Amino acid sequence: MREITIDYALRATWQAVARMYNEEAKDFDSTMAVGFTLLSIDPKTGTPSTALGPKMGMEATSLSRILKSMEEKGLIERKPNPADGRGVLIHLTDFGLEKRNDSKNVVLRFNEVVKENVSEEKLNHFFEVTDTINKLIADKNIYSKNSSNH
Repeated sequence: MREITIDYALRATWQAVARMYNEEAKDFDSTMAVGFTLLSIDPKTGTPSTALGPKMGMEATSLSRILKSMEEKGLIERKPNPADGRGVLIHLTDFGLEKRNDSKNVVLRFNEVVKENVSEEKLNHFFEVTDTINKLIADKNIYSKNSSNH
């Protein structure tokens, strides 16, 4: 068997996690994307709509679709941003706070079970590796235009 590439291991693992989260979210009549959005909105002060996309690593069009659906379900409300007259703050409703708590519990449970099955040392190595990969990408050290590596 050929060696599994790093990107394949990352993608396959993330897809398995996403499937698991979506399965769990169905029990709450939700989706992983909605849960992730609920967790990305500041529960006390709300979050500027313009900050949400970058915070979640999501395109504006995908995010606006999710926000529209969340607004229709009564999870969020849009309010004018007092710090920026043109901006909008996304706030969680009471129902949104309740669903955010459900999402938080699902994520905490996943982390708890992984930590029960993987040593702290191995988890630390995992985070070091993901940090290094992200840094190599951010610093454009993989496919720099003037390197002869590709």
